[in-house]
Amino acid sequence: MARAVVLLSGGLDSTVSAAIARDEGHELYALSFDYGQRHKRELESASRVAKALRARDHKVFSLNLAQFGGSALTDESIGVPTGREESQMGADIPVTYVPARNTVFLSVALAYAEVQEAQFIYIGANALDYSGYPDCRPEYFAAFERMANLATKRGVEGHPIHLKTPLLHMTKADIVRAGLRHKAPLELTWSCYQGGAVACGACDSCLLRLKGFKEAGVTDPVPYATN
Repeated sequence: MARAVVLLSGGLDSTVSAAIARDEGHELYALSFDYGQRHKRELESASRVAKALRARDHKVFSLNLAQFGGSALTDESIGVPTGREESQMGADIPVTYVPARNTVFLSVALAYAEVQEAQFIYIGANALDYSGYPDCRPEYFAAFERMANLATKRGVEGHPIHLKTPLLHMTKADIVRAGLRHKAPLELTWSCYQGGAVACGACDSCLLRLKGFKEAGVTDPVPYATN
């Protein structure tokens, strides 16, 4: 059984991506990040999801990106946008973009994959229905995979690590449908940018998620403060 490192934030996209990796026959090595984000609620969800998907291992890697700030997710002095229309979300790169986050996370995942002799890294990135993040584009992931196999012992010795982005060209509704098809534990996920007992229902991430469930014709199993 081939090994796969799965980046697992605890959100909808990463959970569905991990479920796909499992159903493609891989042994899962889940990797989450405690990176100085606004809340730890997503890490609690990631732990539950990793157990539900029977990951062989689940590591939570700590690095404090809040030392740099520059994002509403790592600097509480910057407000999280709420109540925005989809056209507003895609108008520019939002303040919830964390500088170079996917590059940092994928680099750590690459090191973990080398140690575990994993052939694959899965990331639940999505280039559609998304908030304009530059590190969620197809050309970015293609470039990272090329770099990864130039920069690693595995790659140089002819054992490349493949970067898998199964959700990249899906709409949020497609992702919800894929989650149901692959029996992903959607009820355990947390997508909200805010912390709290229930999701806010008003931030960009909540609004895009709710739209996806609505378009898929499915009720979101996660409770919200507002809808």
